[in-house]
Amino acid sequence: MTGASQVRTFPSGDGPLAYRDTGGAGPPLVLLHGGFTDHRMWDDVVPLLAVGHRVIAPDARGHGVSGNASRPFRFADDLAALLRHLDVGPAVLVGMSMGAAVAVDTALEHPGLVRALAVSGAGTSEPEYRDPWTRDFGARRQAALEAGDVEGWVDVSVSAVAGPHRTLDEVDPDVVRRVRDMLRGTITKHTPDEPDWSVPVTDTWARAAGITVPVLAVNGALDAPDLIAMADRLVDIVAGESRTTAIEGAAHYANMERADTFTKILLEWLGGLPT
Repeated sequence: MTGASQVRTFPSGDGPLAYRDTGGAGPPLVLLHGGFTDHRMWDDVVPLLAVGHRVIAPDARGHGVSGNASRPFRFADDLAALLRHLDVGPAVLVGMSMGAAVAVDTALEHPGLVRALAVSGAGTSEPEYRDPWTRDFGARRQAALEAGDVEGWVDVSVSAVAGPHRTLDEVDPDVVRRVRDMLRGTITKHTPDEPDWSVPVTDTWARAAGITVPVLAVNGALDAPDLIAMADRLVDIVAGESRTTAIEGAAHYANMERADTFTKILLEWLGGLPT
């Protein structure tokens, strides 16, 4: 459970951005959530990570309790502004799905703020979808959105918890419920005619070859092949020390399905980072 005293807001130039800030005076560790979820997806791992780190878990703009955009913005710039506001960095960025893409974008656009990257279920912010399951997932979600069917969109979106190899009945129902609640909470913050103010970072795959900080990919072994492949591709092309690992019995939300295993892998990797 997220302690209310640990959730604060940062007065950005375009409305408040929320973040959880907990832990002691250890090295800064920033946890970046997936698309349409929020900082609560990290609730299971924060207490363990906060023992030796200062853990910061933001709600991205337009997600959770952060304000919606009213003008063009980049997620990486928002994160950089938060880290500078808190006077922390370079920090280790740990991102899941959209959060992984934001982590990589931040390493490209604000390299001085990044000590290392850990990504799960994504590569850069320019995804390439080839697998039939991933393409069908995206098409069904877009169709529900265009039809104004919020609950239909949530139903499709939450199927990513199971991934292409299982049904939701085979997944811990508490994880499904929590993801569903976050998805619904974020999608209902927006209206169908709301502009998409997010500005993409470009040429990310080519530029990623110049990333010199350590990179770890932690994929759910049951995730969609496209998503695993993109995380692995990132590991293959960066210039810094990198490696990839898989968590059995988990799909896209590996940090929630197998929180203990995810945390163990992350802590072992963090312990080996250069000081």
